[in-house]
Amino acid sequence: MKKYLFIAVLAMASVMAYAQPRAIGANLGSGLGFSYQHGFGEANMLDVSANIPVLGGWGINGKVTYDWIDPFGATVPWNEKGEWHWYMGVGGAAGIYGFTAPDWFVGAAGHFGIEYDFWFPLQLSVDWRPSVGVVGRHSNNGGGFGFNTLGLYDGITLGVRYKF
Repeated sequence: MKKYLFIAVLAMASVMAYAQPRAIGANLGSGLGFSYQHGFGEANMLDVSANIPVLGGWGINGKVTYDWIDPFGATVPWNEKGEWHWYMGVGGAAGIYGFTAPDWFVGAAGHFGIEYDFWFPLQLSVDWRPSVGVVGRHSNNGGGFGFNTLGLYDGITLGVRYKF
């Protein structure tokens, strides 16, 4: 039974890896980020990102969103050589901030953006990646829990990705 399960998982992973368009790249905003996009057909994608803040100390956060490409059948009308697309999605976010007395964050994330896909394998994008959720504070920072709304103002990024 384990052998058949392993073969099925391997087959599904192979199909997903080779049948769908993917992109990998960097984002620059309130921090430096790495992103990976995996397409599911022409209308959906999974976006995974990890970010480190440039200002405000040490930390790392990650977001995973499921995005709809050109939702509601609305496309960007000025497609010349490349293609313009817009997308929106929902998902989750988590992070940890601070070195000696770290605070943690977990919550919901959104993803809204517009991208230009060149006729060669390069993609440029402008994204807004808001997040809200619960913050757990270390006892050195006042202790307890709180609600994070600062993530609504965070996450406007410029992205450059290589499509493969």
